[in-house]
Amino acid sequence: MSNFDVVVLGGGTGGYVAAIRGAQLGLKVALVEKAKVGGTCLHRGCIPSKAYLRSAELLHTFQNSREFGITSEGVALDFGAVFARKEKIVANLHKGVEGLLKKSGVSVVQGTGALVPPSIFAPNGLVSVMVDGEQELLEFGKIIVATGSKPKTMGIPIDGTHTMTSDEALAREALPKSVIIIGGGVIGMEWASLYNDFGVAVTVLEFLPRILPTEDEEVAAELDKQMRRRKVKIVTGAAVDSASVKVENGEVSLNANVGDEVQRFTAEAVLVSVGREPVTTGIGLENREKATYGKGGFVEVNGFCQTGDRNLYAIGDVTGGGLAHVAAHQGIIAMEHIAGQDPHPFDMRKVSRCVYTRPEVAAVGYTEAEAREKGFAVKVGKFPFRGIGKALVHGDVDGFAKIVADAKTGDLLGVHMIGPDVTNFISEAGLAMVLNASAWEIGQTIHPHPTLSEILGEAALAVDGRAIHS
Repeated sequence: MSNFDVVVLGGGTGGYVAAIRGAQLGLKVALVEKAKVGGTCLHRGCIPSKAYLRSAELLHTFQNSREFGITSEGVALDFGAVFARKEKIVANLHKGVEGLLKKSGVSVVQGTGALVPPSIFAPNGLVSVMVDGEQELLEFGKIIVATGSKPKTMGIPIDGTHTMTSDEALAREALPKSVIIIGGGVIGMEWASLYNDFGVAVTVLEFLPRILPTEDEEVAAELDKQMRRRKVKIVTGAAVDSASVKVENGEVSLNANVGDEVQRFTAEAVLVSVGREPVTTGIGLENREKATYGKGGFVEVNGFCQTGDRNLYAIGDVTGGGLAHVAAHQGIIAMEHIAGQDPHPFDMRKVSRCVYTRPEVAAVGYTEAEAREKGFAVKVGKFPFRGIGKALVHGDVDGFAKIVADAKTGDLLGVHMIGPDVTNFISEAGLAMVLNASAWEIGQTIHPHPTLSEILGEAALAVDGRAIHS
């Protein structure tokens, strides 16, 4: 039996970042991972899907290069090469994560781990790890559960060819000719975007009245407009009957209630993208009675990622975090709290959110509707990319930035953008939220010209009717 200050259960983004931070703080840390360190984000999520999206973006650019005065001939998609590039990127990053853990002195235990109840011999508890069929016991002072999440399937049998989640879609070595995407949230719309650019006929079925239901309504409406312009078929208010899904003669079909009628949809493949559920079974959480669960079965934690059991922490998707950078940040907070540091408690309102569609979407803070629901008197500034010189140079002038501010204090409540490269400069707004800045202060920040980031300055000025180029 080995003894550690902290055992981290799960080696995804949150888990390995937490482990490295713990080692930096002088703690003896073990990281238990049953598959490969890096987790969903690296192997089946953020990184491989963004590799596809980059290839899709370049294909679109080459196909429209004449607009830039460049004639290109023979431009074609080689999806085999796209797939190979994705695999190479993932392999390189995986090797890098392994190297970081080794350099930091983290003990990586490869196997399936589960919590064992505390006893007089191990008052805080043990983790039992099955390694090559043999049990290894790890005693700990504190434990961090970072077991992540898995795609929901709606009860639809997944065969990996005609019915898929994002996991199977990323593993495919060939594109379908047509696809029905169930779910118009972040993951669904990213796949709709890349599939469309790759020449796949795309239909999106969204149960709610609009796509991107968690983002600002005006931003969602703009993405809807631009996707439809690209010939992506979007059907909102569509309740899919999962029992109706049938695979016959190389095609899959399903029924959806749309308004007062039942509509039949057919394609070569169906991609189920209706959210993710926490991985909480099979890891012994039932042995920690003070750990509680909230809506959706997610583990409940406080601002320092502690559960009701003060020796048990949980981070990332298993708590409903839903974003890799949330998991990483929570991992740092948890380890610093364990080490007796004084970290700021986690605040979801200050987390930037990104959607890597074409055009990109980025946001931080409250939407306009959320701010009003919370009782704020709101004032809004908007500015279009069409008024930004670099956007014209970039060749992408659709979209806008929107700043939501407190009408009484001027404090920043939320920032929402849709347009070119916005995921790369939403961090300015994120920093402003951390510093409790006002829209006026963003407007006073000198944004270099010509850059796409000028749109934040103009939108901030627009809050008080002072935008220069409107």
